[in-house]
Amino acid sequence: MYTPEAQRALYELSKTLLYTPQGVPSDETAAERIENLRSVIRYHEWRYYALNDPVISDFEYDQLYKQLEALERQHPELITPDSPTQRVSSDLVEEINQVAHLTPMLSLDNSYDARDLLDFDTSVKKLAALPPDAIVEYAVEPKFDGGTIALVYENDRLVRAATRGNGLVGDEITANIRTVRSVPLQAPFSQYGIAKAELRGEAIIRKDVFEKINAARQATGESLFANPRNAATGGLRMKDPKEAAARGLEAFVYQLAYAADAQGQSVLERIPTHTEALNTLEQLGFKAPSAQASPSGGLPERRLCRGIEEVIAFCNAWQEQRDAYPYEIDGMVVKVNALDLQERCGYTTHHPRWAVAFKFKARQATTRLRDVEFQVGKTGAVTPVAKLEPVQLAGVTIQNVSLHNEDFIRSKDIRIGDYVLVERAGDVIPYIVKALDHLRNGSERPIKYPRNCPVCQSPLVKPEDEAIWRCENAECEAQVLQRMIFHASKHAMDIEGMGESTITRFYQLGWLRSIADIYRLDYDRIAQLEGFGEKSAANLRKAIEKAKQNPIHRLLHSLSIHHLGQKSSKLLAAQVEHVLDLAAWDIERYQQIKDIGPVLAQNVYNFFHNPRNLEMLRTMEALGVNLRQTPEDQRPASAAEGPLVGKTILFTGTLATLTREQAEARAAAAGATIASGVSKNLNILVVGEKAGSKLRKAQELGTVEIWTEAEFLERI
Repeated sequence: MYTPEAQRALYELSKTLLYTPQGVPSDETAAERIENLRSVIRYHEWRYYALNDPVISDFEYDQLYKQLEALERQHPELITPDSPTQRVSSDLVEEINQVAHLTPMLSLDNSYDARDLLDFDTSVKKLAALPPDAIVEYAVEPKFDGGTIALVYENDRLVRAATRGNGLVGDEITANIRTVRSVPLQAPFSQYGIAKAELRGEAIIRKDVFEKINAARQATGESLFANPRNAATGGLRMKDPKEAAARGLEAFVYQLAYAADAQGQSVLERIPTHTEALNTLEQLGFKAPSAQASPSGGLPERRLCRGIEEVIAFCNAWQEQRDAYPYEIDGMVVKVNALDLQERCGYTTHHPRWAVAFKFKARQATTRLRDVEFQVGKTGAVTPVAKLEPVQLAGVTIQNVSLHNEDFIRSKDIRIGDYVLVERAGDVIPYIVKALDHLRNGSERPIKYPRNCPVCQSPLVKPEDEAIWRCENAECEAQVLQRMIFHASKHAMDIEGMGESTITRFYQLGWLRSIADIYRLDYDRIAQLEGFGEKSAANLRKAIEKAKQNPIHRLLHSLSIHHLGQKSSKLLAAQVEHVLDLAAWDIERYQQIKDIGPVLAQNVYNFFHNPRNLEMLRTMEALGVNLRQTPEDQRPASAAEGPLVGKTILFTGTLATLTREQAEARAAAAGATIASGVSKNLNILVVGEKAGSKLRKAQELGTVEIWTEAEFLERI
């Protein structure tokens, strides 16, 4: 699905998105960042769910996901139905039979500290229409780090098992689950009047069993599993059940999601709480998190907590003892205990509102900072990278850590020679938390940020509105190389087979010195290179010839003009018949285009008033690259559709079933523009409880349609 080059590019983009400021100065950069976030999130979902081999941690994924959620809240007009926020992640595998779940299997929202849990408690009370001082009972249990499974029983017998999949359908794994001894092949559900049931659970491997499996693989020369989760999820999908059985899988069940009698009527009302449901499953012979204290004095696996303060204390206590637990867990799951309250809280398309995962803190270690190197990107941004004495952190050797920018270094007073506290946030991307200044001996040296480019020695500049120093020499070798890599990337000209490693190799051979050189490669010479051959050279030629015919909005985006994203490239492409027409524009002409601000206008103006850039584009055209507008370029940058297209809408008061952000997102998805206040331009005001001055003002205007929340939901 993803080439190695594409995977490397998406991984690097993930790091950029995680460690660059989230504030965006204009709509076009917001649109670009949203699209980048969607791309990397989809990639990481594929790595996690399809390959069982994630390259970032749950924590890092959560941060990317939350960035996307926040930006979509700020720009609801950019929400699309295929955004990762609008669906559940998928772990489907094409070769395996897929089956539908009896009820949707959603993800969990995440929290990281007591403040998040307090906010969750407040939200639950609001959604359930409880008074602020109400005491809610919560069931708290481990968040197992394995493979999620769904078990279906009919007439007391196990008839089907599946992975979570996309939340609606999953991969059937019945034969493999039958080898898991902690999953009963039959259970007396009929004693409770249940003819058909669906259970949710997690297939996991004990830490000590995992170590034995890896030791055996090492002895036979096989590659080692990265962690117990990968070994477990891989075992679920083995084609031979005997191989699955060899993984030593166990299964904990943690939810009775569906229970019906012989007539198909739900009988869940007979089991009014989550705790009673787990107790019932234990009595039926299933392995569920135990409410009993460990014989060794450890905490019980689950506890019924009265109020959020007890939840916080239990989660913090478990965080302290996680290493002593025989299974890998990455947090605790907090669930509203009463099932009727769960239904009152409801669901989003992504997660139940009545449950949240409390994620444990990231792992930390100390090491010494030996040196700092400065790397130059495609737009000239100079990034400092800490070179550390190698340190093992959560199973990985850490040697290089980004220091982001000069302000980051100064704010933390990090010096060469310092002992530093390094955190693998969520167990993947390392981060320097702080310098341990109390360990200094006087030999430490301040980090001197260069004032000249470390590659071409040109003077660096720091724009007033940025935290990053930049090399403005467009001919800087580092920038040239990075621009060529980006030019050929999937989101630019999309030249298959022209990835980072290939471009770097051709550059080192002297075959590439500018973007134009990509279009005059000698394919006979390429065919002679080790690792290529005639077929590979022919495929590369075909991909490059195809790229020459791209619409000009792709070409504009591929030129690495600072702040020129995909959306703004389309806006420009729609205005010109030929790319070089932009050379005749003044700055004011750019700013006449909606959504193009003064900073972007200046950047594009500068590019098209640089003779070398114009010469490069003319050369590319002579080599067959399209510089003329195509029908695709004439399409609107974002075509709005939906029942509220052309309408402005505003929400006021407390909504019963939606949060304000969710309501605005749905309105935007229906084509509406979200207004900031009541004015003569407002078309629709949706009112909830305690609607105040906005309702009165709208009524006084007499031109605004007043809708209830129910009417809004019906219209969309």
